[in-house]
Amino acid sequence: MLAPFRGIRYARDRVSGLANVTSPPYDVISGDILEHLRAADPHNVVRLILPGIGAEGSQAAADLMRQWLSSGVLIRDRMPALYIYEQSLDQPDDAASPWRQRGIISLVRLGSPESAGILPHEGVMPGLVADRRELMAATQANLEPIFLIYDGEPPDAAEQGTATEVIDRVAAERTPLVSITTEDGVTHRLWRISEPTEYAAIAADLAGRRALIADGHHRYAAYLDLQAERRASGLGDGPWDYGLAFLVDSDAYRPRIGAIHRVLPGLRPDRAAELAKAAFAVQDLPADIGMDEALGQLAEAGTEGTAFLLAGDSDGGTRFRLLSHPDPVQVAASMPAGASAPWRCLDASILQQLLIGRLWGITDSERDVLISHDAAEAVYATSGTGATAVISNPLSFEAVIQIAAHGERVPRKSTSFGPKPRTGLVLRTFGPSD
Repeated sequence: MLAPFRGIRYARDRVSGLANVTSPPYDVISGDILEHLRAADPHNVVRLILPGIGAEGSQAAADLMRQWLSSGVLIRDRMPALYIYEQSLDQPDDAASPWRQRGIISLVRLGSPESAGILPHEGVMPGLVADRRELMAATQANLEPIFLIYDGEPPDAAEQGTATEVIDRVAAERTPLVSITTEDGVTHRLWRISEPTEYAAIAADLAGRRALIADGHHRYAAYLDLQAERRASGLGDGPWDYGLAFLVDSDAYRPRIGAIHRVLPGLRPDRAAELAKAAFAVQDLPADIGMDEALGQLAEAGTEGTAFLLAGDSDGGTRFRLLSHPDPVQVAASMPAGASAPWRCLDASILQQLLIGRLWGITDSERDVLISHDAAEAVYATSGTGATAVISNPLSFEAVIQIAAHGERVPRKSTSFGPKPRTGLVLRTFGPSD
């Protein structure tokens, strides 16, 4: 169930530029990027979404948000609305192709997959969920939307048109509220929908559909935890029964899925490769091979089955090793009871259960198994540290859908859906006066 809301947006005349106060989602921001964003404008939203560790950081974000609201840096739209959000790359460089993604930012009703129709596909880490919940509770806000995708294929009788048709018509006919281009060359546009008939048509089309969480599993789990806490305290129904989301028709705008990689700070590359030989074919790649060529060999090996690329310092430089053809007997022995056949075949499952857990004897944790959304960044993190990077191929969209529909979840941080929504274009508060 969708619901409109009074969006919180930046006042143009109070900031150096709207592009300077937005950021990528919190979980893809590294230290260098964090400092760059903080320097771009003193009001960059990263000061809210990454304010520091623990309760002290959350309280600092809450104080800062109240200050920005009271001083007019952030302003609340007068009427509840839905928001159309579009991202596009129309003039790419040589390494990219043009693309466009358009969807709706709305409140969605929370609940179980059966009652709310929102399907998680990925596991979560309790510590990260607690961190996001604490930040939401302190700020009484959803600072960035989760990313949902749904199959927008029209039903047999679509009298009012699909939500995508309404969204595309509004975007074509009206001037956007916001149009900015960020440093990565992506243009972001925002429109407001407050016309009742348009909202009704969108809500009618999406009613009864199921949506997959593409990005934001920890935030969605935090939504549910906060809702449970408020109800347990006797508050009953309230604004905590809804969360902020960006919904995209995957039939009209097919998402891209990238891999998420691992860095193991307590495991040296030579030792990692030696232990992996117990269940994998391990091939030392030429010492002078570059990153792009190594990734190409990984992709080629992935067409034949599960494969990984190990990287780390060796003899004064980065050395790559290709792992492939895992022993099916050991794969089966490493899998948890009750896991479905499709789940057991996932690269992410074999990585977590067989390679990291069984062969390397490492328990998956935020401390011992670090994650990176970028392969080059993961390899760089091993320089001079003795750590091992594990580079993976992306999971297929069809495999992820199959796992979610079966009620299972892939291991945490296994998929990187994109393009991810930009943070800071529209926020939502749920305090007593909202």
